[in-house]
Amino acid sequence: MIAVEPADWVAGMTELGPVAWPPAPIRTERLVLREPEARDRAAFVELLASPKVHTYLGGPRPLDELEREMPGVPERWPGSFVVDFDGAMIGQVLLRRATEHRRPAAAGKVDLGYLFLPRAWGYGYAAEACAAALDWFDGVLPGEPVVLATQTANVRSMRLAAKLGFTEVERFHAWDAEQWLGQRSPVTPSA
Repeated sequence: MIAVEPADWVAGMTELGPVAWPPAPIRTERLVLREPEARDRAAFVELLASPKVHTYLGGPRPLDELEREMPGVPERWPGSFVVDFDGAMIGQVLLRRATEHRRPAAAGKVDLGYLFLPRAWGYGYAAEACAAALDWFDGVLPGEPVVLATQTANVRSMRLAAKLGFTEVERFHAWDAEQWLGQRSPVTPSA
């Protein structure tokens, strides 16, 4: 289950803004969202090299390249959560500000992305992890909308976007496929 964009788009992303990082681990009923650690390196390599994971993302990265280039502690930046199940990484949830985007409706907004290992698909982990990350985000940056882009052909990702409260802003063609851009309305703080 995935909903992130090809690497050229990720290059236009920046940090979230004024948030304390890393937060305390976020615990859900079954998962822990935490900062990446050195023990996650092999899972990151597997995730980024998986043809199944990258079906809607332009293809996987070569395994030998990942093994050579992956830092000892991968993806360590504000907004990058490892999704941990029973002490092992099963995926990643990403929250990054889209400073550049192919769609003006998304520019400047925080973008939600996620990647899960195929063995973790079909158990509701993505919904649980993304909901927890969005709850955290609402607490640290209340009132900010969040966007999500995915291919319309990615039926699982489209269902998850709806479940998380994203509504369609527009459809567009990019990376040789129809893309869907959704937005989740900001949660406003209670007075």
